[in-house]
Amino acid sequence: MPAFPLLAVDIGNTSTVLGLADDTLNLTHTWRVRTNRDVLPDDLALQLHGLLTLAGAQTPRSAILSSVAPPVGENYQLALRRHFSVEAFSVAAMNLPDVSVELDQPDAVGADRLCNLFGAEKYMDGKDYVVVVDFGTSTNFDVIGRGRRFIGGVLATGAQVSADALFSRAAKLPRITLAAPQTAIGKNTVHALQSGLVYGYAEMVDGLLRRIRAELPGPAVAVATGGFARTIEGICREIDHYDETLTLRGLVELWASR
Repeated sequence: MPAFPLLAVDIGNTSTVLGLADDTLNLTHTWRVRTNRDVLPDDLALQLHGLLTLAGAQTPRSAILSSVAPPVGENYQLALRRHFSVEAFSVAAMNLPDVSVELDQPDAVGADRLCNLFGAEKYMDGKDYVVVVDFGTSTNFDVIGRGRRFIGGVLATGAQVSADALFSRAAKLPRITLAAPQTAIGKNTVHALQSGLVYGYAEMVDGLLRRIRAELPGPAVAVATGGFARTIEGICREIDHYDETLTLRGLVELWASR
């Protein structure tokens, strides 16, 4: 059976990102849908069929997935097996022998962070380290060394989670869109909230990147990915590159390296 098109599925706590790659390993189509922990395999098959049909895309012949929501990952595997006759490869530290996970508990590393390792390799560019800042439900800082070494990292609260916590605790504060205001000094409540949540978050990211770089024995390049990366693009001074499809590309590169 042909190996392509390859379906890559990155299942997060809030969103699931899907991509279809051709035989040159290029992503030809990408989609973002909401992660639903109660969805059934048949529902997922219908959703996937609809996405493929609307895009005029071919049916996948192989698949790879990473999931931080195990029940959803299992249901995707069932959907692909039952309705597309595809056995999906599921990413985990234990089935990646070429990756060195330098953590106290290697099996505890999230599958998405391992995918980022593969997606970030192209950014090494003569440097020994890459730090991937993945803006999702949580914001993950993944420290990656040359030779596919996952050295460690930082886990911080995501920007939207921080905003939701603030709004739920302060009855008079309005819910706002997370967008960068023109100035840091706010002249109204919405402006002030946006400043604190966006510029304050960017300063946290920059500060952590400076600390991480100071602890590494060599220079490191910083790459941002994830939904919130679009909001702070150009605001964080310590980030060198923005790559919206880094995790998906990492899935594709990981699949090709097996």
